Order: sequence, then structure tokens, then C-alpha cells
Amino acid sequence: MVTFRVIPGGRLSGNCAVPGDKSISHRSIMLGSLAEGTSHIRGFLEGEDALATLNAFRAMGVEISGPENGQVIVSGVGMHGLRAPRESIYLGNSGTSMRLLAGLLAGQAFDTQLTGDESLSRRPMERVAGPLRQMGARIEARPGGLPPLAIAGGQVLKGIRYDMPMASAQVKSCVLLAGLYARGVTTVTEPAPTRDHTERMLAGFGYTVTRRGATVELEGGGKLVACDIDVPADISSAAFFMVAASIAPGSDITLPHVGINPTRTGVIDILRLMGANISLDNPREVGGEPVADIRVRHAPLSGIDIPQHLVPLAIDEFPVLFVAAACARGRTVLSGAEELRVKESDRIQVMADGLSALGIEAVSRPDGIEIHGGTLAGGRVVSHGDHRIAMAFSVAGLRASEDIVIEDCANVATSFPGFLQIAGDCGLRVSLEQE
Repeated sequence: MVTFRVIPGGRLSGNCAVPGDKSISHRSIMLGSLAEGTSHIRGFLEGEDALATLNAFRAMGVEISGPENGQVIVSGVGMHGLRAPRESIYLGNSGTSMRLLAGLLAGQAFDTQLTGDESLSRRPMERVAGPLRQMGARIEARPGGLPPLAIAGGQVLKGIRYDMPMASAQVKSCVLLAGLYARGVTTVTEPAPTRDHTERMLAGFGYTVTRRGATVELEGGGKLVACDIDVPADISSAAFFMVAASIAPGSDITLPHVGINPTRTGVIDILRLMGANISLDNPREVGGEPVADIRVRHAPLSGIDIPQHLVPLAIDEFPVLFVAAACARGRTVLSGAEELRVKESDRIQVMADGLSALGIEAVSRPDGIEIHGGTLAGGRVVSHGDHRIAMAFSVAGLRASEDIVIEDCANVATSFPGFLQIAGDCGLRVSLEQE
């Protein structure tokens, strides 16, 4: 058991460099492994989730050097060069790994089984298994569509037209990756925009992907050509410091080289609507992904009704946005965010319980939450093994009246290795209490 203790007060200043983007790190290993030639990756996130993907491809015969200081070299084996792993592939806490790998493995010649930790084993996988079965895949799961997933090899996949019932980048990516191995054209239409790293990176590896409005399509049977990838800093990790600087008086920080892909910038849009002082400096493009240095200065925040169209663009950042709402003047309301209930934890209920324990009026709804800004007290909260919950309450300590103790924080390493060190360097007073 890992426990954090946050001492109240503090302000943020200087440059705050956060680790590489988790979504892009996952995909760089996947596509680099299936490419022809050698791909060099810089800025790779050395967190447990991305390492789970890396180790999965090593288990399937791909030669991968590193990571060493974010540098990874992947010797691609081509679209049909993967080998059967000797045992089940264990993916820890990584839902991205399991859902995207399900698509890639559905088109292989060998059988595989994907397993995960206790948390991942409770996350819904029927949302990917269903469309993959429509394509001709054979996938078995536990009742309720829960992991582990058993994927039969040697199946002939066919392209489908898939209208996604929910906005999910993982489902979209899973179907597109299976489409690489399918006969004919695979088309995915999403009900709202989601992150498009898979489409961008496929194009970077030389694969033709067509986008028309809300629809993405590709034709199976092509090949990937190795390329070099520069992974920008992860905006989901930067979000904790954006909120921290916004709520802590006297703060002024710069977050360098952060990915500002327009399908990921909902957190910036929402904070600005609340009154945050955020500027994007030195905008540029790196490897097909837009990047900027994000400067954040303290500003008083006000509660808002969060616009529905921004919900899928900030889905991973809501735990810390709830902390911003707790520190804002007035009421903040989120709706249309049912997806938060099936993340690493039920993020709606867990955050509502934690904020309530700290003296904030927070009422959970089936699809969202209502938070009334107020004064954060000290107290003890439980993160339920969810890395983003643990880091969100670490930020809350900036405005608390007494210490906040956060239980069950071990999984912070899945997405943000070195969080305590970086947070301390930037001005947060959070430390490891015990193991």
C-alpha cells in the first residue's frame, strides 16, 4: 500500500517538464513493431502502462532496445512477423493496451490470451469484442465481457462499417487496427470527436487513412514503413499542474513541449471557461502532432455548466477538473460523462466521495456530477488504485486547510513515473508517507 500526504499551501513557479504522452507512446511501439525497418522513438513514457505494451511486443518476438532516458529503438518485423507468445500476455492496469492489442491480435495467425490486474479485469471489453466479432474475429471473455480475453488466431477478417455507439478513441483505434488485417475497407464513424493519434501515426508510418467529417476509413492489406517519433509531453499529465497553478495564489509556471492535439485540449477549453489564465506559446508541429509551451498563471475560477461537446475531449482530465470546480466560486455541473464510471475506478463516485470527505458539496449523478465550490478541509481519501484520482487529490492539497492523506496510490506509476519528484520541484508539498 502506497500512501501520499499533502501539506497545505504552496505555489507553483518555473518550468515544469512532464513525461511523454501515454497514448502516443503506446501506439509508437505497436506500429513500430509492425513496420518494415527500424523506428527510433524519443520522449517515450517509461510508465507501467506503456511498458506493458512494450513488453507485450517483446513477448511476440520484436527486438526492442531501451527505454533509456525516453529513447527506444524498435526493429520492426512487418505486418505478419509477430510470433506466438509462450504464455498469456499480462497488461497490468492498461486498458489502452488490452483494447488496442485485441484489434491487432484478431488478425494474427496464432492464439493469444490477454490478462490484467484486478482493476483491468473489471473493465468492459465487449465494446471492442463486439465489432471485432462482426469482422470475423473469435474472442472469448468472462461473463459481462470482462477480461481475460482469449483471441483465436487464423481467422479471416473482413472490413465493416461501424457506427460507434459511444465516443471512445480506444474502440475506434481497435477497429482500425483490426482493419489493417481485414479484406476490403473498414469504416468507423464516431458520435463525437475523440483523440486521433492512431490515424495520425498510421499516416506517419505511410499507411493511407481517409477522414471525412466524423468518419475514418482505411483499406486492409497495406504495409507500415518505419519512421522516427518524437513523443510530446502528455497533456493529461500536464493537466494536474494547469489546475494546480490556476488555484494556488502567486503561481506562474510553464509546461514545455506539451502535445496540444485538438482532440485532447478540452481541459484547456474548460479551464478557460472557468476563468483560467492559460497561454499557448511557441506553437509548432512535431512528427505530425501539434505542440506548444503552456504557461499558466493563477486566476480566480468560477463554476460553469461544462459544454457537452468538450466532454470526450477531456475525458481523462475530469478528476483534476473536479478539484478546480471545488476551488471555484459557484456551481459546476458535468453531464454526459457516463464513461467516467468504467475507468480505472468509478471516477464520478470516487471523486464525489473524496470531495465530500474534504468538506465540499459534491453530488454524483448517473452521467456526471454537481460540485459547489467551497473551502477544502483536510482529511483522508481513498484513490481506489486509480492514478488520476491520487494525483487529483494531491493538487487539492494546495487549497486545503489541513493535511490530506491519500490511500492506495501505487498506480500513479502507470502514467506518471516521478510524479512526486516533479510535483515537489514545481512547488507542491506532497510526499510518500508509507509503503
